[in-house]
Amino acid sequence: MILSLRATAAAAVLAVCALAVSGCGAPTGLGDGGAAPPVAAQPSPRPLWPNWSEGARERPGAGNPAGKRPPPAPLAHGPEVPEAGLAAVDPYEVLRADPRTKPFGGRERIHRPGQPGIRPPVLHDLTGDGSPELVLAADLESGRTVLAVYTARAGKVVPVLYTVGKRLAVETVGTDLVVRSASDDGAEQAVRYRWDGARLESVSDIRTYKRDESETVAPEDGP
Repeated sequence: MILSLRATAAAAVLAVCALAVSGCGAPTGLGDGGAAPPVAAQPSPRPLWPNWSEGARERPGAGNPAGKRPPPAPLAHGPEVPEAGLAAVDPYEVLRADPRTKPFGGRERIHRPGQPGIRPPVLHDLTGDGSPELVLAADLESGRTVLAVYTARAGKVVPVLYTVGKRLAVETVGTDLVVRSASDDGAEQAVRYRWDGARLESVSDIRTYKRDESETVAPEDGP
């Protein structure tokens, strides 16, 4: 019986020694499993028609094959811009020089809504260069308003924005221009324009629909 216990103890000691020896060969307790398999690169999406992709639709000038529209040309028959800038230019001369606004060049100036005419001209820096742009608006008998913005380049008047809207209200947020109007589907539309180095380009277009209160169901009276 004593011999059996001694034999068992000796076997246990030998097992501990064997573990210690194997531990010296692999300090972490893990054997070398060989080289790790290479990590396969995950495929990235590639549009079949890039011009129809979401990113292409958001880029200004995406419709141009070269991806960039040419800058707008100065008004061919526009007035010269002196050193004082567009503040010294007759806005009616600008209206008559632009083919798109020429029909409104003879209208009277108005100071309140509800009648057709030319709103007071506004000067505001929309390019961030410290020189203000000229913002003109003509209210029409149809209830729509024509909005045109001009900048000065090398002594010439350059059109950088032209848009038409119903019940048009215009705001500035820093150098951005926000144009609010009523769309034909009954929504209030707010388009934000930002200078892109050549023109005022739309960067957001939000439509807000008002809830019809007539469709609200009144709560039933209690018993």
